[in-house]
Amino acid sequence: MEKTHIYIIRRYLLLLAGLAIMAFGVAFSIKASLGTSPISSVPYVVSLFAPLTVGTATIIMHCVFILLQILILRKKYHPIQLMQLPVALFFGYLTDFGVWAVQGITCNHYLQQWLVCLIGIFLVAVGVSLEVKAGVVVLAGEGVVLAICKILPVKFGYMKVGFDVTLVAIACVLSFVFTGRLQGVREGTVAAALLVGLIAKQLGKMLSKWKLEG
Repeated sequence: MEKTHIYIIRRYLLLLAGLAIMAFGVAFSIKASLGTSPISSVPYVVSLFAPLTVGTATIIMHCVFILLQILILRKKYHPIQLMQLPVALFFGYLTDFGVWAVQGITCNHYLQQWLVCLIGIFLVAVGVSLEVKAGVVVLAGEGVVLAICKILPVKFGYMKVGFDVTLVAIACVLSFVFTGRLQGVREGTVAAALLVGLIAKQLGKMLSKWKLEG
């Protein structure tokens, strides 16, 4: 039993490490000003016109995602998935901390912006791969996609792309309506959408050799 407890603790510690790295990845992406990743586009745009930080907006969005999962799955919803709530709180507050921590970085040139953006993309990919390796609870955004896939005959990959495109579209609409111009969605958003999954997949292959059982 003791070994089992240690095994579970290791998995949750790995999840927390992944979330921390992912949060800093989001912070770097915001700092680059080339557009955030699809999942962070809505919270970032909301933070531009509402009295909310990116982290707080992220937490609220994840709470909405959790509610959507409950409404979609109903009796099939597993209460253990409510663990997504503390995960969302941890991720949201860490995102705000990350934004504060990288505020001293300067991006005076377009090349510097891309460098910071790519660092952000890589960190998000590392965080995602660690989250998958931990295998204890997914972020609420992925939870919604999985919930939809349980009731519709659509593969996860296709649904994830559709979900990301929807979030980006919502971010664009909110940006134009409340700020009068496009913000939070740029070439960096496209790069993140294309690269995060590919990098995370390669890192996942490397991590597959690592056994958490000890």
